[in-house]
Amino acid sequence: MDTELTGTWQKRIAEVGGWKITALSDGFLRLDGGAMWGVVPAAFWRSMTPPAEDNTILLALNCFLAEKGAHKVLIEGGVGDRWNEKLRGIYHIQGNPTIGQSLASVGVAPEEITEVVLSHCHWDHCGALVIERDGKLVPRFPNASVHAPSIEIACCQDPDPVRAASYRADDLGALDEAGLLHGYTETKEILPGIEAHVLGGHSDGVSVILIGEGKDRAIFWADVVPTTHHIQPPYIMAYDLDVARSYEVRKEWIERSADEGWLGLFYHDPLVSMARIEREGKRFSIATAGS
Repeated sequence: MDTELTGTWQKRIAEVGGWKITALSDGFLRLDGGAMWGVVPAAFWRSMTPPAEDNTILLALNCFLAEKGAHKVLIEGGVGDRWNEKLRGIYHIQGNPTIGQSLASVGVAPEEITEVVLSHCHWDHCGALVIERDGKLVPRFPNASVHAPSIEIACCQDPDPVRAASYRADDLGALDEAGLLHGYTETKEILPGIEAHVLGGHSDGVSVILIGEGKDRAIFWADVVPTTHHIQPPYIMAYDLDVARSYEVRKEWIERSADEGWLGLFYHDPLVSMARIEREGKRFSIATAGS
């Protein structure tokens, strides 16, 4: 029988480019290991991400709080708790802790979040931004402008049959109704020191988020590089819509990150939320970081 990995949130903090970055958590889920690893042979990936008996592997939901001056910026939006028992069971969703609980543990109230930056709008990346209150969906962070790729907003609000399983329209509905939702395209400076770069590949508009300036930067990898085990450019998920595009942007940005020495922020890694990618001959390796 395979060894099942159990996730426990470990708060990590780093200082990058004048920003204080804290790893937060919205819990864990499990997805099919073969889908997460694409063409990589099971004999290889099972040693790095051990599956349970149903062949699912544990994945974290690591959001990140970036603080500087008056700005408290949440990077990515978690999975949330608006799930029925059937879907909670299918995806093994574990809200322990929730994004609200992990924010409270660092002394930040939802009302204090000033901006939210989303890499894309798949349901496991923005589901916690909306909560149900008195039978109505409302924004969890009522004072925060929410920035997401414009093409992702469109896909979420009206997905075609190919994309429908990856999006839930009501994840963004309450944000849009409240006037908090803002789209971005190509390269967008959200704030001085925070940039979003639309890449595509995994989804139509999946983006990486850069925090800081020059070489003193962190990069939020989203699903471009979901875990520290996916740092070789050919390790592309079967979930990716455009494999050729995924390889192109992964190769470019993994190389760039390694050469610049940026701190990587990994959304789905259950053990390592912050790490630097380094060159190791023709391949890449990980050097962990944070406190």
